[in-house]
Amino acid sequence: MAEAHQAVAFQFTVTPEGVDVRLSREALKQIYLSGVAAWKKRFARIRNSVLTGVYPATPSSWLVVVMATVSSMYCRIDLSMGLVCHIRRYLPGCRYLSFQHRTLLSAALFSTGVWLSGILLCRQSLKLLLSYHGWMFEPHGKMSRSTRVWVALVKVMSGRKPMLYSFQTSLPKLPVPSVEATIHRYLESVRPLLEDEKYLKMEALAQAFQQHTAPRLQKFLVLKSWWAPNYVSDWWEEFVYLRGRGPIMVNSNYYAMDFLYVTPSPLQAARAGNTVHAILLYRRKLDREEIPPVKALGIVPMCSYQMERMFNTTRIPGMKSDTLQHVLESKHLAVYHKGRFYKLWLYQGGKLLKPRDLELQFQRILDDPSPPQPGEEKLAALTAGERVPWAEARARFFSQGKNKVSLDAIERAAFFLALDEEAQGYERDREDSMDRYGKSLLHGRCYDRWFDKSFTLVVYKNGKVGTNAEHSWADAPIIGHLWEFMLGTDIFHLGYSEGGHCCGEPSPALAPPQRLQWDIPEECRKVIDSSYRVAKALADDVDFHVFPFTNFGKGLIKRFKISPDAFIQISLQLAHFRDKGSFCLTYEASMTRLFREGRTETVRSCTRESTAFVRSMMDPARGQLERLQLLQVAAEKHQHMYRLAMTGAGIDRHLFCLYVVSRYLRVESPFLAQVLAEPWRLSTSQTPQQQIKMFDMEKNQDHVSSGGGFGPVADDGYGVSYIIAGENLITFHISSKFSSPETDSRRFGRNIRQAMLDIADLFNLPASKVAN
Repeated sequence: MAEAHQAVAFQFTVTPEGVDVRLSREALKQIYLSGVAAWKKRFARIRNSVLTGVYPATPSSWLVVVMATVSSMYCRIDLSMGLVCHIRRYLPGCRYLSFQHRTLLSAALFSTGVWLSGILLCRQSLKLLLSYHGWMFEPHGKMSRSTRVWVALVKVMSGRKPMLYSFQTSLPKLPVPSVEATIHRYLESVRPLLEDEKYLKMEALAQAFQQHTAPRLQKFLVLKSWWAPNYVSDWWEEFVYLRGRGPIMVNSNYYAMDFLYVTPSPLQAARAGNTVHAILLYRRKLDREEIPPVKALGIVPMCSYQMERMFNTTRIPGMKSDTLQHVLESKHLAVYHKGRFYKLWLYQGGKLLKPRDLELQFQRILDDPSPPQPGEEKLAALTAGERVPWAEARARFFSQGKNKVSLDAIERAAFFLALDEEAQGYERDREDSMDRYGKSLLHGRCYDRWFDKSFTLVVYKNGKVGTNAEHSWADAPIIGHLWEFMLGTDIFHLGYSEGGHCCGEPSPALAPPQRLQWDIPEECRKVIDSSYRVAKALADDVDFHVFPFTNFGKGLIKRFKISPDAFIQISLQLAHFRDKGSFCLTYEASMTRLFREGRTETVRSCTRESTAFVRSMMDPARGQLERLQLLQVAAEKHQHMYRLAMTGAGIDRHLFCLYVVSRYLRVESPFLAQVLAEPWRLSTSQTPQQQIKMFDMEKNQDHVSSGGGFGPVADDGYGVSYIIAGENLITFHISSKFSSPETDSRRFGRNIRQAMLDIADLFNLPASKVAN
């Protein structure tokens, strides 16, 4: 009861003598401190907006320009060439402004104009410099003289100490490729997959589209590119993600894992306390824009706009299309444990709760013996099933009363936390331990993750952690940046006591977490059960295999003078051919964040060059030297395709946008319809490491990340994610469906392992005997 009394600012009772009012000083103090913190945050946002708005200049540089102009006037040197006098003549007369004051005001206005013009000139110059991508196509380790000059100019124009969003207005727009170039690259990509007769038909469709339909569609697309910051991103978010009416669990959401070998603390509440605190430290840096922008090669800035919706964001279901709800500020966390939902306040007196206080709060939740309310346990299954039933149920059963209050607490939370009842993680003596870990993070029990939240943090009983992320608001590298920061901060900065608890002493006076209250009628429970059955069937069909490849890593691959990513992609082609006896349309995700509001582009990894190499590996008559030459050609082709995708010269996003325009104009295109209907039977993605210095892999070789994964894109295909961690480890995450007789994730994993070893053996190195 003491905590409840502290939560009330004042109390009053009616007595015969009148009204007795009692003020709670502690509560008033907390209200005051919270108000001060809120105003500080508003001031910081205004300050950051000003600093970002004038970058690469600074407010102090404006003062320097004004002082220089005024000083030159006192020295009888007119730097304005008469403009100050001209401005002074047009200033309205006023008895409070003397001639000297009007001159100073005119000089300040002139200086401001010069200062703003300088800012615009610098930004446009930087935008032109960043539009140059020749550096990406130069041979590895070599740099031309022109590129060296370009690097120097970019460094000069980039200014000092940029904030997170400082470069946003200086980034170039994603260019619209020519139809001719896109058609040419498309036909080249499908040639190794089609027989001659089918290829000729596709070529005829493409030529007809290029000559008759495409010019009109292209004009509208170019017009959009002039008007919008990015001609792809808004349509990609809407049509690929938000308009999908099927389950987002497995089909769209993805996951990230904990350290592979290390568990910093075996105590569930302690690990939750540190990880939540670390994530909130990241959010504070994000709000203050203190996170430096990510730069390619440490020089070229990449777009940061996706980070804006990392926290306080929820996908809201709709009948025809979902929407993303983002609130500016959230001070609480939504927690799920044993079928119960809780609201946990993250601040006290305007200050972030310390890890030990968070541990105390989570332990209180773990120790709570109360049972779930009727319909509460599997409530989150609504977010795992079909979108339309969830939208209908939300409008009908959660639009008023205690259900609306509780749902708002979840949807407006900073993020969602699931305290799982089971243990997960890598076990050397259990072959399927990583498989179970991956499946748990991808779909859990289908009702213990809130799949609509921007991300759900999962903390297991043995202290292992992971996350499940919704895909529409951002791509995997964005959540990966947060995840790396959280893991590094947790183990290297916050740390634990000898007993595994968070450092420090808890504050027992904290009010306990608040149980969310529900009144779920029987009709709504039927909808929940129906969504659960749909999600359960989908989850049970997922065949998952995760394995660390420890025979070698990028250290050995680089000795072959081949890109590690190209090496792995070619290995996947060889593994797939051995697995199915054929080639297939292959998707590799590439980023376009070199452009404003850029997201992803597709690299079509199955090329004529890679298929030629694979066929040589399957032909015993082919010699080792010939295979090495074909491998080198295939790797160079893959790198070239990847660079084209990164620089806005990809295939699929352009064709996708042309298709959207055709639907708006109600123009039928057999070519576009066939292109977009082609299944991606091998969908791949590399998880990048963006903050390697934070982990110092030479000293902390056990602190390697396990990466993350996603569900299969095609019913009869594979989804493959991989992370190149350190010099001697590559972790693969393979997904498929049990219902397909053509796929087997463990079999494909064995084929990948053997393909990697066989290609390495071409270099006459005993790769299979290289120790980790």
